[in-house]
Amino acid sequence: MDFELSEEQKMIVDMCRRFIREEILPLEDKLDPDADELEPEDFTRLSQMTKDMGLFGLDTPPEFGGPDINLLTRTLIAFEISQHRAGLYAPSYNVFGGASQAQLFEATDAQKEKYLYPMLRGEKKVFFGLSEPSGGSDPARAIQTRAVRDGDDWIINGQKLWISGADKADYGLVFARTDPSKGRGGVTCFIVDADTPGFHVRRIVHTLRSSRYATELQFEDMRVPHENILGEEGGGFAIANDRLSRQRIPYAAACVSVAIAAHERAIEYAKIRETFGATLASRQGIQWMLVENEIDIRQARLMCLEAAAKADAGVPFRTEAAIAKYVAAESSFRVVDRSMQIHGGLGVAKDLPFERWFREMRIRRIGEGPSEVQKHVIARDILGAGLR
Repeated sequence: MDFELSEEQKMIVDMCRRFIREEILPLEDKLDPDADELEPEDFTRLSQMTKDMGLFGLDTPPEFGGPDINLLTRTLIAFEISQHRAGLYAPSYNVFGGASQAQLFEATDAQKEKYLYPMLRGEKKVFFGLSEPSGGSDPARAIQTRAVRDGDDWIINGQKLWISGADKADYGLVFARTDPSKGRGGVTCFIVDADTPGFHVRRIVHTLRSSRYATELQFEDMRVPHENILGEEGGGFAIANDRLSRQRIPYAAACVSVAIAAHERAIEYAKIRETFGATLASRQGIQWMLVENEIDIRQARLMCLEAAAKADAGVPFRTEAAIAKYVAAESSFRVVDRSMQIHGGLGVAKDLPFERWFREMRIRRIGEGPSEVQKHVIARDILGAGLR
């Protein structure tokens, strides 16, 4: 595949690169090492800048006000806007906007008015309720939350786990089993208001992430109107899966973005740090670590670009998306680890971003489908759908 950038893509990449260097990094130096939000005035100012750049609302289709860019260009942007301390889970501190739950683009007109548009305007927050205590990587089989029809309503009972932002959300997408006999075809997606009786945030679940946390949810005889089904009854898994495959590519590219930033810091430090009368850069052991970084980054970058290009071409890309996610998460973790090692004791101090990248990159090997699940997806496509 030819990945020669167009003039427009080169301009966008350069614009995003300068934005990080001139706007994000100077502000980040003044924030707490674990921060993931800017001061309100800075957020407003920078959000307006991204609007002026024509890039506000990443992952939002142009018909809903997002930039008219393809997935390959979106991936190129992702390579740039996460090259800072908070970049993995708060790329550019979210001043590029975006659509946190792209599944809502499949909503009815009435649902869009009530839920989608307020989300895009920043007036409402939404959570994604798929994973459960019984599992998250095979939701079609692991989902035990049940929804039973009762007239014009559905009664939902069950639990969700590892759900980000549910304690502060106005509503969420909740996946429940409506027909136990149909496997994947028996899962339905419901739009659930957070103030619905029977909706409970059972507990906060802290993880390696710096300032964000997950929640565990409990549904007890929660009554949801039939009109709040997103898509078709029994079509919940398809809604989740179609969008997740596309989202997996920028997710992988963000890992590469942080790896690039870590690698560049390691190169510069190796050139100036002296031990036993010579710079680290002159040591073969360090040189090989930097070479391995370079190889890991290049292969991960190419895998992301290939997956994005296939998606844009309208051909099947599930395998490529899985490869991109697996390679990017695993190789970027290695790059951060090596770069931290090159910095020695300074690498584990909060003075530098490595320790945060290390913790959060470790999560990326699990989030959006663990590496082992990506291998299973790839193997299934290689050997045939009969593999289970």
